[in-house]
Amino acid sequence: MLKGKTALVTGSTSGIGLGMALAMARQGANVMLNGFGDVEGAKAEVAKLGGRVSYHGADMSKPAEIEAMVRAAEAEFGAVDILINNAGIQHVAAIEDFPVERWDAIIAINLSSAFHAMRVALPGMKQRNWGRIVNVASVHGLVASAHKSAYVAAKHGVVGLTKVAALENATTGVTINAVCPGWVLTPLVQKQVDARAAQAGISEEEAKRQLLAEKQPSLQFTTPEQLAELVVFLCSPAADNIRGVAWNVDGGWVAQ
Repeated sequence: MLKGKTALVTGSTSGIGLGMALAMARQGANVMLNGFGDVEGAKAEVAKLGGRVSYHGADMSKPAEIEAMVRAAEAEFGAVDILINNAGIQHVAAIEDFPVERWDAIIAINLSSAFHAMRVALPGMKQRNWGRIVNVASVHGLVASAHKSAYVAAKHGVVGLTKVAALENATTGVTINAVCPGWVLTPLVQKQVDARAAQAGISEEEAKRQLLAEKQPSLQFTTPEQLAELVVFLCSPAADNIRGVAWNVDGGWVAQ
């Protein structure tokens, strides 16, 4: 479906981002990866699916590096047709105890990076009259949890930014939407599970059940693959008129 298109996926060397990069490659797209960790392993996984794959190590807190990444993808592949803004970090603390530098980093990477990537990629998409931007927000872009002030503020900002961009491009062939996952068993969440199990002296399975039971009525984790298939749908002709949506995939979290 996406043969000949190019997808740039930020924060895509593991977890949700890697799942989305793999889904893009399965659909025939060229893929530009970004992120930290096992870069070569991620590239190899995507390359197995047959498409062209590249990597750019832009620091998502630095606008100049974000612009350089988009330009590099355009230079290598000819265009950025699909932009998936997934890069994110987290820190948990009460507002009065929240380190100022962590607040600044979370806003920069979780919110401002999406703005900067969109700002640079949109002109080319509009010129070609086709593009797909998917911002990976969070259920925390729709509702709040205590001790996550920066993350919740950033993700609410991503949802608002998505709506504005969708309205600005409503009469073009460029659609902009957000995906809002609940609990997904990424390496980051697995660390929370392990910490809970160790602290409470319970099994990993019980720690998972307790974590889910607090917020997610389905008692099931959403998988990166499920989120990626939603993004594939948003890139399809069937989604041509889906614009400015914050699509929660949260096992009933927001329905409560």
